[in-house]
Parts: sequence; structure tokens; C-alpha cells
Amino acid sequence: MSAIEHLLEIMRRLRDPQAGCPWDREQTYRSLAPHTLEEAYEVADAIEQDDLDHLPDELGDLLFQVVFYAQIGQEEGRFNFEDVAQGISDKLVRRHPHVFADAAIDSAEEQTQAWEEHKRQERDRKATNGQASALEGVSLALPALVRAAKLQRRAARVGFDWPDVEGVIAKVREELAELESELQVDAAPERLAEELGDLLFSCVNLARHLKVDPEAVLRTANLKFEQRFRHMEAVLQASGGIEQASLQEMDAAWEAVKLQEKSPLESG
Repeated sequence: MSAIEHLLEIMRRLRDPQAGCPWDREQTYRSLAPHTLEEAYEVADAIEQDDLDHLPDELGDLLFQVVFYAQIGQEEGRFNFEDVAQGISDKLVRRHPHVFADAAIDSAEEQTQAWEEHKRQERDRKATNGQASALEGVSLALPALVRAAKLQRRAARVGFDWPDVEGVIAKVREELAELESELQVDAAPERLAEELGDLLFSCVNLARHLKVDPEAVLRTANLKFEQRFRHMEAVLQASGGIEQASLQEMDAAWEAVKLQEKSPLESG
């Protein structure tokens, strides 16, 4: 028995109506979805932490999610793991004619363009009116930053985009000015939220033009903040801890931590 066959058999036993696990038997597509997102983020976290020793374990957890969905699908007579594997195999072959057929592609950029064209044709075939929207298929379930970037990339492919990064920076400034204007007139929270959303959307657009992943850079910023904050707590521990510190003392400790992060050349 292969490893994947063994895993599928374990899944069947976990879902067995009589002898299976009560928790596993109760799960549905919908109840599993949050766990799937969590496992995907744990894979990403292991990669970002360069924790390659634990990456196979995290990938196994994510694979188990696929197996779980496939088992539920098989019980309902909708699909099984074989259908899932065959479906992705067919899609990969179809979208790589330069590998599995006689198409010629000379660069990664050409491949990206060809991949997107194949996806567009597939969306058009699925559309009821014969031509799908350029934004068709951008899942609502994606994290907001990821979805914003994907919507913007789709729009850019049909020419709806700033010609250069300077235009995007100007748009960010414009959105920030609009938010400041609403703050000055003590606007309702709904208006402030709308303007802030526009500002964030423009920042994602800036990230796209700079060719960086907004989700990844924000995760990095989160990690940097967490590390600095913990170091600041350690600095303040000698004088009674952060709970006893004033805002001025916290600011001074924060700046001290930032200074320690710089190289001797930079700090000099």
C-alpha cells in the first residue's frame, strides 16, 4: 500500500459511521474551510521562518485537508480523491502546452501570459453569456490584501492601470488627503472606514507596481513590530516593566531598540 493509499484508508476509518472519530464524522465542507486556511498559513509561516525541517509536517496537515474534502465528496457521491488528482493533472497539462504539446515558450514572462490566457479562455467557456468579466473567479474568500492585488492584476491585463509608479504614489497621497479631510470635519465612522479602505486599496496597488506581495510585506512588518516590541519590553523590565512605563519612556526604549538594530556604520 502506498503512502497516499494509506492516508486515504485512515481518512475512511476516521469517517466511519460506527467506528470512526465523532469529531471527524461531524465535519462538513463549510466547517473545514477555516481549518484549511489555518493550515495553509502554517505552511507559509514555516517557509517564511525558513523552518524547512517542519515544512513536510505542515504540508502533510494541508494535504490531509484535501483528503478530508475528498472523503466527504465520495460519501455524497459527488467526487473522490481520484477525481481531484485527475482534475489538477488535466489542468496542468492543458495549461502547459509548451511542455506537453508543441507550443513554444521562451521565458517565464511568456509562460505567465500564456497561463493567464488559458485561464481567461476557461472562464469564458464557463460564462453564461459567452464572455466572462475580467474579474470573474476572484474568490471572495481570499484575504482582503490578496484579493485586492488579484483584482488589480486582472484589471491591469485589460489596460485599466497606472502607466507608472508615480501615478500610484500620487493616488496614495490623494486618498490620504481625503481621509484627513474627513477627519477634520469629524465625519461619521462609516465615511472614515470607506476612505481608509480606499487608502489601503491604493497601498496594495503601490505594492503591485513595486512588484512585491502586499500580504508578504505586511507579514514581515508584523514580525518586525513584534520583535521590536518584545525587545522594548525587555529594555523596560529593568525599570519596573512596560505596565509601569510612561508613553515617553516607551518611545525612548523603542528608539533605543531601533538603534541597536542598525549596523555600527549606520549608527555612527
